[in-house]
Amino acid sequence: MSESDRLHVRSITLSSNRLGLIAKVDLIEGKDGEVVPVDYKRGKRPHVQAGAYEPERVQVCAQGLVLEEHGYTCPHGVLYFAGSKERVTVSFDEDLRRLTRNAIDGVRLIAAGGQIPQPLADSPKCPRCSLVGICLPDEVNFLKRQETPPRTLAIARDEAMPIYVQARGAKVAKKGEVLEVSIDDAKTATARLDEVSQLVLMGNVYVTTPCLHELMQREIPVTWHSFGGWFMGHTIGTGHKNVEVRTAQYKASFDSATCMRIARGLVVAKIQNCRTLLRRNWKVGDAPEVLLDEFKRDIDQARRVGTLSELLGVEGNSAARYFRSFSNMISRTDGGEELPFDFDKRYRRPPADPVNALLSFSYSLLVRSWTVTLSSVGFDPYRGFYHQPRYGRPALALDLMEPFRPLIADSSVIQAINNGELKPTDFISSAGSVALDADGRKRFIATFERRLSHEVTHPLFGYKVSYRRLLELQARLLTRYLLGELQEYPNFVTR
Repeated sequence: MSESDRLHVRSITLSSNRLGLIAKVDLIEGKDGEVVPVDYKRGKRPHVQAGAYEPERVQVCAQGLVLEEHGYTCPHGVLYFAGSKERVTVSFDEDLRRLTRNAIDGVRLIAAGGQIPQPLADSPKCPRCSLVGICLPDEVNFLKRQETPPRTLAIARDEAMPIYVQARGAKVAKKGEVLEVSIDDAKTATARLDEVSQLVLMGNVYVTTPCLHELMQREIPVTWHSFGGWFMGHTIGTGHKNVEVRTAQYKASFDSATCMRIARGLVVAKIQNCRTLLRRNWKVGDAPEVLLDEFKRDIDQARRVGTLSELLGVEGNSAARYFRSFSNMISRTDGGEELPFDFDKRYRRPPADPVNALLSFSYSLLVRSWTVTLSSVGFDPYRGFYHQPRYGRPALALDLMEPFRPLIADSSVIQAINNGELKPTDFISSAGSVALDADGRKRFIATFERRLSHEVTHPLFGYKVSYRRLLELQARLLTRYLLGELQEYPNFVTR
């Protein structure tokens, strides 16, 4: 057989109505009328009699069954272990086929039952499992029993980063495996698709249809902002397929007791984090004990209130106190220019001074980050528990960002000012409204993304995690709470 008659294709997705499966095959090799699915494994070949563990052989056999339903002859498959660079041939004999069909039926039965299987306890298989970031076995077991501390963070490390495009009239197109950004047909920037986590567009930016199709197929969201930075929405593919998460979310959102329990925890965590931020960043001496005690009373009061309206009142009073003290976290240098800020009140729409403009833009970036994260996990970002549903409002994103406002958004503002990354000349004032100009916005976006990449030690689990990955971890833990695996939603409170 000539080389041109050989089949060699990668990353093929096939479905089977009879089996009820969708298989994504890493590699398919074909020769002499037969096809062979090749499944890649990151580790080394295990030294067991069958050449591989049973789940691995069942997985490649399932791929073979799907290929056979499409009319191909598939007597065996191959497992390639990248760690030891070895290939293991897996024969699809009748015993393995029967085992695979039983496994498929068992999985379907579990899905129909609507109950998540109990996570494995301290299993050596979990850290290398591709689904460990969804299952979170160590974290769930620790929160249930408080016995064995979790191992290193389960959520997979993702080195991909957002790409921001804000030049007026810019065009984003796809060329092979690369995104190209051009202005007036002149290429200005490129980024490899596998290194892009999301495409962020600000203002009048054009995206070609082939580029948009490729991004949706790769599940890379496109987020849209106004030229001034207001978050308008995001574009994804068909969306997350796990309807059980959204069912649990909607059910809980109509239960006033559950809403109150979640909202109370979010507000308490926000006030605690605001208090910690002030205590850590107070520039002249130490933060007054009287002020810190007042925040403690706010926390105690938030834990005692019985209605959402009362909780809103407590949060509002605490926020007013927090912003009145905000100036004490900004450095003042001899001869240096100060950014004017009315510390008695937080001005939102429109922001009337540079620091308020920074806060508004930072909150817009944070709600966009939460909206994308929640969509990727399976939530509906528009149905929340604390913020009431309103047309066009991502209520759940606004809910979960509350404890992270001081830790990510406010900290980015303080860092940008204190490090001299922004000056008063980076702002534009018009009709009583203040906004960043294009160059200032670019520098502040870099500050915000750097803050998201900052690693902190998780106060419950003890391992280090970046804020960017922490958002997904918290979203996953919320699914566990809503699905009944956890008694409480564990908010993130920094030490």
